[in-house]
Amino acid sequence: MNYDTQMLSSSEEDIEKAAALLREGSVVGIPTETVYGLAADALNSSAVSEIFKAKGRPQDNPLIVHIGEFSDIYKYVTEVPENADKLARAFWPGPLTMVLPKRDIVPMTTSGGLDTVGIRFPVHPIAREIIRRSGTALAAPSANLSGSPSPTTAMHVYKDMNGRIPAIVDGGDCAVGVESTVVSFDKDGKVRLLRPGFVSLEDIRGVVGEDNAVCAKGVTEKISDGEKVLSPGMKYKHYSPKANVTILCGTLEKFTEYVSAHNGGGVCSMIFDSDAKGFPFEYITYGDTSEEQARELFAVLRSLDDMGTEQVYARCPEQSGVGLAVYNRLLRAAGFEVVNL
Repeated sequence: MNYDTQMLSSSEEDIEKAAALLREGSVVGIPTETVYGLAADALNSSAVSEIFKAKGRPQDNPLIVHIGEFSDIYKYVTEVPENADKLARAFWPGPLTMVLPKRDIVPMTTSGGLDTVGIRFPVHPIAREIIRRSGTALAAPSANLSGSPSPTTAMHVYKDMNGRIPAIVDGGDCAVGVESTVVSFDKDGKVRLLRPGFVSLEDIRGVVGEDNAVCAKGVTEKISDGEKVLSPGMKYKHYSPKANVTILCGTLEKFTEYVSAHNGGGVCSMIFDSDAKGFPFEYITYGDTSEEQARELFAVLRSLDDMGTEQVYARCPEQSGVGLAVYNRLLRAAGFEVVNL
């Protein structure tokens, strides 16, 4: 791979250029409302293989298939359970992915060797127009090198993918900032949250009922290396800067005491905006509300690399609502290194 990577605008002409590349079997960086995606024709095994090469991604990590219309789901899956239909009508188009039994038209390369596939109908207008013009569903994991923080700007994609893909479409900053919520469905129809996102467990329970949605073990616990997973982002260390990240759970006072005892060269604290006044050590902030933290998290993790940080101590976010998505991503960035103060 040695491309002269083009930065394309959101003009009609450039969107058509991106769609033409996708029709030819190339890989293109595209904006979505969650993070930037590394898109290729989901039904073209060789094109999808180029995604794995560009990212350096393990081949058993399934990809999410992005569709351009609600009704397209029936082209790619064999069954849509009642609760899946309810969730689609509540949250599509939007940042929700549903894992369902796939049709044979979806290659095993796309599904990571599984008989299921994750389907998402994005709300971002540029993503939808690119899908429409390309004439096919698009497999599109986050457009970063595997394991590093996901990209929320076109420049993040360029830093990781320059020379690896032919083009990136600049659609501005991503509105959500963390990848889509991923759910699967048990045999009894119960919804299982595999990866938290902007559509929260509480949101899902509001649609299907309190007793009809549960959280998978892998959301907050480490999955063993040999275990098959239904969703991207569950198995491998993800979202991580070059620095070692440690999550500290406790009050600001306890957090400050811990950092004081472990402070030194190359150490930076990742704190809430409201913690900053009078904080005595080097720090970077990542918002106060869960929604702010979701938007800012990956950009902040990337900034830590730019600062040359070696050790990060991160304040623990909320573990409910959108906060669970932030906590889930931080856990993986930290390799599950958590200290309860």
